[in-house]
Amino acid sequence: MSFVPQIALATAGEDLGQRLYEALARTGFVVVTDHGIDLSRLHDAYAAVEAFFALPEEEKLAYVVGRDGQRGYTAFGREHAKDSPAPDLKEFWHVGRDAIAPNVWPERPKSFSREVAWLYEALDELGLKLLRALTGPLEVPADTFDEIAEGGNSVLRLLHYPPLSQDADPASIRAAAHEDINLITLLVSASASGLELLDRDGTWRAIEAPADAVIVDTGDMLARITNDHLPATTHRVVNPEGPNGSRYSMPFFLHPRPDAKLAVFDQFKDGSEAPDITAGEFLRQRLEAIGLK
Repeated sequence: MSFVPQIALATAGEDLGQRLYEALARTGFVVVTDHGIDLSRLHDAYAAVEAFFALPEEEKLAYVVGRDGQRGYTAFGREHAKDSPAPDLKEFWHVGRDAIAPNVWPERPKSFSREVAWLYEALDELGLKLLRALTGPLEVPADTFDEIAEGGNSVLRLLHYPPLSQDADPASIRAAAHEDINLITLLVSASASGLELLDRDGTWRAIEAPADAVIVDTGDMLARITNDHLPATTHRVVNPEGPNGSRYSMPFFLHPRPDAKLAVFDQFKDGSEAPDITAGEFLRQRLEAIGLK
């Protein structure tokens, strides 16, 4: 039995919000099935992503845009976790809203922009649906997350963890222990295992999910505005112990708009809360901490 709670979205009904709240409060993660995303097209999106990362390195490097990696390609070993000097063993591509920063698209494969743009919209819609469901148990107005997050600075990250090389830094793993920056993350089930969360008792536990499920976790921004009633859970991606192949995953980081204020909800204020900050400034600080700004 999986340690992380699982919810079938299509049949959750009015219990959805409370079940989400309890799962995120207990483990910081929840597995969502029957989410309504077209599974055959999801497989097509993965195929396009895999084809892109198989391109020659010099061709991929033509799509590096700026220093902070918020759009386009970020090369292998460029990012590290906060408080970890060792680089993560990954390369990735970022897609966001053109209204916030223009996207770039590779010429190959031809299906890349179509499939990735579709997946961005599908995960954005699902993420807002889950946040709206949380407003009940959080005891905030039903439009709270629409006000701060609809049309926000959300990013879809297309990740490739290549096979481990003989000369890899022994201090590096595929993704060192970290918490996500945003409100919630929606992670389409990866192509291989390796994702682990740090349980409240200090034990690392593997996250198991059915194929085609979406794994949802709490980010630092949601933890901040709930004063850690919904804490962000530390997680990592460990190096493979078995076959040394590639691993692909596609997390969607649901962000507020940059000018939205991250203020603790009144009912969670107890004198320990962090000061108000805009989502844009919070993101800037965290990008500096992970070497992307």
